[in-house]
Amino acid sequence: MRLSISQITTVTQSFADDLDAYCAAGADGIGIWEMKLEDDSLDRFQASGLAAAAAIPAVPSILPLPLMEGPADPAERVEAIRAAIRRLAPFEPECVVFLTGPGDDRDAIVEGIRAIAAEGQAQGVPVALEAIQSEYADLWSIVSSLGEAAALIEESSADVGLMYDSWHLWREPLEEIERHRDRIRGVHLADWRQPTRSTNDRVLPGDGVIEFRPILDALRWEGLYDLEIFSDAELPGSLWRENPREVAARGLEQLRRTVSSASA
Repeated sequence: MRLSISQITTVTQSFADDLDAYCAAGADGIGIWEMKLEDDSLDRFQASGLAAAAAIPAVPSILPLPLMEGPADPAERVEAIRAAIRRLAPFEPECVVFLTGPGDDRDAIVEGIRAIAAEGQAQGVPVALEAIQSEYADLWSIVSSLGEAAALIEESSADVGLMYDSWHLWREPLEEIERHRDRIRGVHLADWRQPTRSTNDRVLPGDGVIEFRPILDALRWEGLYDLEIFSDAELPGSLWRENPREVAARGLEQLRRTVSSASA
């Protein structure tokens, strides 16, 4: 059991503060977000002894995202993702994750997947496509299941893995997880608040309605279990409004209990 925290979970902290908080909490790894990188981040990371879980580019999708700023041109966005892969490669992440973005320009998506895969191969970094659960897919992606993501990758004939995120895919049939688990390159864990109020309204494992044990049994994941919390600060009870170090410590403990109970 190896546990990490994705940097979006403590969004208001610097890269250096994240390293310090995650080490203090007892984490094994860190899910790196390119937007937090500074000139000395690689040196600090290497000195920390942490491993790198799934890494997220500053421009995370091929097509534009309604809720995030960035280039409108898909070709510019793909180039930004390729540059991110080069920048993140020295951290040796388990994978670099990307989204399709929403829209109907399938040709741009397929060509983008091919270019991203080629860059990943050139840098020796696995890349992984993430599916977004259907309720909010219109804000993020054209794929809403592991099967849809796998079919799109097959259409592109590219060497791309899959990202599993419990918040997005907790309703995925277990047989689908088992079917595609050999292609999974990273795992994000967060729980589903009931009722969920927005696309950024996750809770810590154990505080929501997800039954993790069968999911984790189906995954048989041997990499880092990466805690990834989006939590709109404008909503009551937002984890982003709490002390980041306390969230990291509590989050890792609840992640540990969740994974331990599932593997018992």
